[in-house]
Amino acid sequence: MLRLVNPVLGGLVLMALWQLHGQLSAAEPEDPASRVTVAPVISREITMRRSFVGTVEPLRTSVVGSAVDGRVLEFLVNEGDAVKAKQPLAKVRTSMLEIQLAAAQAELQLRKEELAELENGSLPEEIIQAEARLRGTKAAFDYRVSNSERALSLFKQNRTVTDEQLREAQSETEQAEQMYLEAKAAHALVVQGPRKEKIAQARAQVLMQSEQVNLIKEQILRHTVVAPFDGYITAEHTEVGEWIGEGDPVVEVVQLNEVDVRAGVLSEQAAHLRVGSEVPVQFAALPGQTLTGHVALIIPSADELSRAIPVKVRLKNPIVNGGPILKAGMMAHVLLPTTHTQAVLMVLKDSLVLAKDERPVVYVLEKDTKKSGQLVVKPVAVAMGVSDGEWIEVKGQLRADQQVVVKGNERLSPGDHVEVIDTIEPKSSAK
Repeated sequence: MLRLVNPVLGGLVLMALWQLHGQLSAAEPEDPASRVTVAPVISREITMRRSFVGTVEPLRTSVVGSAVDGRVLEFLVNEGDAVKAKQPLAKVRTSMLEIQLAAAQAELQLRKEELAELENGSLPEEIIQAEARLRGTKAAFDYRVSNSERALSLFKQNRTVTDEQLREAQSETEQAEQMYLEAKAAHALVVQGPRKEKIAQARAQVLMQSEQVNLIKEQILRHTVVAPFDGYITAEHTEVGEWIGEGDPVVEVVQLNEVDVRAGVLSEQAAHLRVGSEVPVQFAALPGQTLTGHVALIIPSADELSRAIPVKVRLKNPIVNGGPILKAGMMAHVLLPTTHTQAVLMVLKDSLVLAKDERPVVYVLEKDTKKSGQLVVKPVAVAMGVSDGEWIEVKGQLRADQQVVVKGNERLSPGDHVEVIDTIEPKSSAK
């Protein structure tokens, strides 16, 4: 143990150690400030909107029926399944048609071979055979002609040949001539090949049989029920083993990649609407979120009871975990413009920090009261309203011209020091 003999000296040593500790503490580095981009909170005059209750409707609904009579062999989908256009949904038994198809295809092959035979013409061997037959009949004919002439000469000279023998020789000559002419014609046909008319007839038979095959194939295709478009199965109307008739329903398919929100609007309100104009839509099932759609249809016929004009607002349906967020029949609130305007506070959408199950917040710049010249951020909870391009209405403890963080805010915590590296000025297009 160190012992200080001189009390005065000991006090000086302790004072020096304390000053050194303070210098070391002051030298410790502070936490670096987060580099952020900010934008002002702006006040704008916007057209006020009125909320109308609407109902989500699928963009298309189709009850898919069977095109044929038969027994269901396969049922390939379940309620809730997502399907693609032309995807098979169910199959009806086709065993008899498949037998007919096999027979028709065999007949088609036969017709094709017959056509090929005609188009290829005579074989060299057939021509040689026809020439040999022609020479043989020609020789037989020449012999009969010579024999008939000799018999006629003898008959005229000394009548050693009877009249009956002469007629027999002449008859044999005529027969030999006919056989020769027939062989000559056959040789000419073999050399010339099939007639164009025969080839055309064979081609027509091939086409006829091809269409017969296509007809049976089409009948088989009709035994498979397919999805008419991309969508979701919402109802099953049959099962494997059941007999269904032509036109009987098989499944119901709805298209939900886009949906329509149908709302009844007062006639004076509908006068301010235009097809194509953007409309905010809110859903009870999506608290704190506002989706943007557009007016797709204004039906020019009021309901007889409510006197409301049906309006359809179309919007894209967010797909989460393979399924649509918006379901058919869900209730919605459509925010339609009125003739009144009101000043509201707006911020850039990028300034919103969304937290699960909590209201969104924005980080507002404030001066650090403890350290002069430095800036800190304070979270302010807000409620979102109507949007206009990149800007959105917010309601909360905010004032116009306050600065909020729009870039780098996802990493901030309350009270963090920040350094502003850029400021985004509002454009005149915001309303």
